Amino acid sequence: MREHLMNDMAHMTYGIYVLTTRFEEAINGMIASWVSQVSFDPPLIMAAVHPNRYSHELLEKSGRFALHILAREQKGLLGRFKGPDPVEKFKSIAWSDGVTGCPILSDCIGCLECRIVRHLAPGNHSLFIGEVVAAVFNGKRGPLTTLDYEGCYTGRV
Repeated sequence: MREHLMNDMAHMTYGIYVLTTRFEEAINGMIASWVSQVSFDPPLIMAAVHPNRYSHELLEKSGRFALHILAREQKGLLGRFKGPDPVEKFKSIAWSDGVTGCPILSDCIGCLECRIVRHLAPGNHSLFIGEVVAAVFNGKRGPLTTLDYEGCYTGRV
């Protein structure tokens, strides 16, 4: 069953996002694909993050995150957010501080800044549920999804 489960999960489709966060002077960004809207009123967004990720620690301490909706043509941006060095991730790209203090990447389709209202740990990933406190929309383009990217994150770290 495990082999079938992994194959099935590898074929599930998701959006591919960049999640950024800040605690005091520490910033980080990570690729996030296990993301979902969970409510419209109030506007709530859920992001799943493995506890081994540096962002997990910052999310717990800061209580905030920014979720960036990438355009298909921004696929190349993902490479910089795979690495472990937070400083390198933000070098030579345009970004600014958002209303939450989180790094906001320039030229994404949009960005949702969230205040974490709930943190759950139902399995091997933590779910951070954030209420949207600010939103930016930079224009309609095709969003980046797992269909545009080789491979799909199945939870293995």
